[in-house]
Amino acid sequence: MPVNERLDRKDKEILSELQKNSRQTNKELALAVNLSTTPTFERVKRLEREGYIKKYTAVLDADKLNCGFVAFCYLKLKQHSYGDAMKIINAVEDIPEIVECYNISGNYDFLLKIYTEDMKSYQKFLLRILGELDCVGSLNSSFVLSEIKNNHQIPL
Repeated sequence: MPVNERLDRKDKEILSELQKNSRQTNKELALAVNLSTTPTFERVKRLEREGYIKKYTAVLDADKLNCGFVAFCYLKLKQHSYGDAMKIINAVEDIPEIVECYNISGNYDFLLKIYTEDMKSYQKFLLRILGELDCVGSLNSSFVLSEIKNNHQIPL
């Protein structure tokens, strides 16, 4: 069954409201979606149970935490093999600087979003962390000059 048939308008309103502020109380959420508290609570629990809501998290200020240098790194494997791809996938899980990783099509195999303190830290990261992975064929980096939009919300 397609997602649109499983979620009604109220479910989508709840998800939209939670994306804006997941710390609001059930009472506040119920008021925002124009439902009483018990049905709102039950819907949220069902949405969690069914996996529509994966987790609740805080969005932090990277600059205040001294890791506001953001780079997108395009990574190409030396050879396209399951083993090499799995080496990257497994390595990424244990590298805290890599906050997002996508297996992509095109000239590169993976796109990584990386946070470090500054350009010098990024260079060390490339040499000491990614450079040590023997399955990496090439890397290409783009650096974020300014963030225009990053609302962390999926359009519903």
